[in-house]
Amino acid sequence: MGPVSVSLTQPILDQARWYGPYTHPLQKSVPPASPVVYSSLPMSSSRQGERTHCSGKAPTIARRELPSALSPQLPAISKEIELSRAAIATSNSELFSLSKNDILYEDDSLIAVNKPQGIYCENVLSSVPTLLQNVPELHLANRLDRDTSGVMIITKSHKVASKLVKAFTDHKVKKTYIAFCTGPLPNWERITVRSGHGRSSSVPGECTLLPMLVACYGRVGVRAMETSFEVLAVNGKGRFREVSDSESEEFQGSTVVVEEKAVKEDGNDVDKNEIVVRAYPRSGRTHQIRLHCQYLGISIKGDVKYEGVYEWKGTTYHAHHLHAETLSFDHPVTGVRVMLRAPLHPWANQALQP
Repeated sequence: MGPVSVSLTQPILDQARWYGPYTHPLQKSVPPASPVVYSSLPMSSSRQGERTHCSGKAPTIARRELPSALSPQLPAISKEIELSRAAIATSNSELFSLSKNDILYEDDSLIAVNKPQGIYCENVLSSVPTLLQNVPELHLANRLDRDTSGVMIITKSHKVASKLVKAFTDHKVKKTYIAFCTGPLPNWERITVRSGHGRSSSVPGECTLLPMLVACYGRVGVRAMETSFEVLAVNGKGRFREVSDSESEEFQGSTVVVEEKAVKEDGNDVDKNEIVVRAYPRSGRTHQIRLHCQYLGISIKGDVKYEGVYEWKGTTYHAHHLHAETLSFDHPVTGVRVMLRAPLHPWANQALQP
């Protein structure tokens, strides 16, 4: 079933509560009656269903099937800055309270919220009952990084959450992000980056990408990831346009396959430009967009982990500038196509103004 546009006179609006100028209504279902339960199900980044089992010998994978992984060297200062940001975010998250302005959409199956920058997902989840009454269960269906703002889905039943998580894992959910970057002028308007992605086992918790193929013992060392980008504005010159649900399928542009490592160019602040891009991730790997921006030489502002500027032209950036703009998926209960859109973050509005 394709997307459905509705008017305010349609009776289905009595069954669904929209908080913004969106389309694609969702039908009503009856939530179970039980005490409020919070949970964080395994997200789309889970390796479940992607494990490779072998006995002492890794399978051979052609480069065209799985490109080499990126191998960025993390700046020494990034750890200190990240620890400070985490401490501040923990404090702010404990005080966070969801407001009606944060809710993008609600029906009897799920809630879509506009997650603020610098707030942990779990705190957004736990703040829902202070605003919405008679919600027996709450589950995170997707996660965003601490400093990433934008669309986040919370479901009202474990069954709906499981269906949505599977849709994310199977790449049936279309996503777009807005990123505010700095770097040399891009010589492309649209481009697609393909690379491998893997976690380092030598540094627990560190998202380090390794130039390896598949590790044995039931674990995938490197998995493919792909992101398409388009330039929206350079140094304030450009024009924002809303993206359609079918647009990512029609994406045209050159493709870059990562062979070894990032091509980050050295240069001083004078040589850098402010670049706003829209990202279309085709997979859901950890820090995927941030890594691919780094590879293209246009690291995201404030993203010190991946060579983004921390202090530049008299401004200190206390968080990376990445915004989850849209999510499109088939509703897990009704099957109706849904497109959820979060308003642009203030930094994005400012960056897109001449």
